[in-house]
Amino acid sequence: MAGKYYRSFEHLLKPDPVYSDMNVSKFISYLMLDGKRSTAERIFYDSLDVIGQRVKDREPIEVFKQAVENIKPMVEVRSRRVGGANYQVPVQVNAKRQRALAFRWILEAARGKKGKPMRVALAEELLAGYNREGNAYMKRENAHKQAEANKAFAHFAW
Repeated sequence: MAGKYYRSFEHLLKPDPVYSDMNVSKFISYLMLDGKRSTAERIFYDSLDVIGQRVKDREPIEVFKQAVENIKPMVEVRSRRVGGANYQVPVQVNAKRQRALAFRWILEAARGKKGKPMRVALAEELLAGYNREGNAYMKRENAHKQAEANKAFAHFAW
C-alpha cells in the first residue's frame, strides 16, 4: 500500500491542547475507542497525573516520551517466501511504524491489566517502559531476539 497513492490523514491531526505535541495527539487517537476523544484525553492526562505523583524528579510528558522511545523496535521479522519455503527475514522498521508499534504495544499491555482503572494501568505501563521493563518492553525485546536469531536470512530482505 506504500507509494504515491497511499493516503495519510496525519495532516488532519492537530497537536494536543495541553502539550502542543503531535505524538501525544496521535497516542490519544490510538487510545480512543468508539470516537470518544474526550474520554481518551481524560484517561491520558489522568495517567500523566498519576505519573507525576509517582515520579517527582521528571516531568510526566518526558516520562511518556522516554517510555515510547524505549519501546520503539529497531528491527522486526517479516515472513518471506523463497523457493517454496517461508523465512523469517529481519528488516529495519521505519520511524512511523516504530511509533505505531510502540503505541500499540503500550495500549495492549495497559488494557491487559484487568481490575485496574485504565488511567492507572496506562501510567504503570508508561513507567515500566520508562524503566525498560514491563510487557510492552518485553514485546520489543522479543522482536529484537527474533530478528537476531534469524539474521542468517537477512540476505532475503527486499
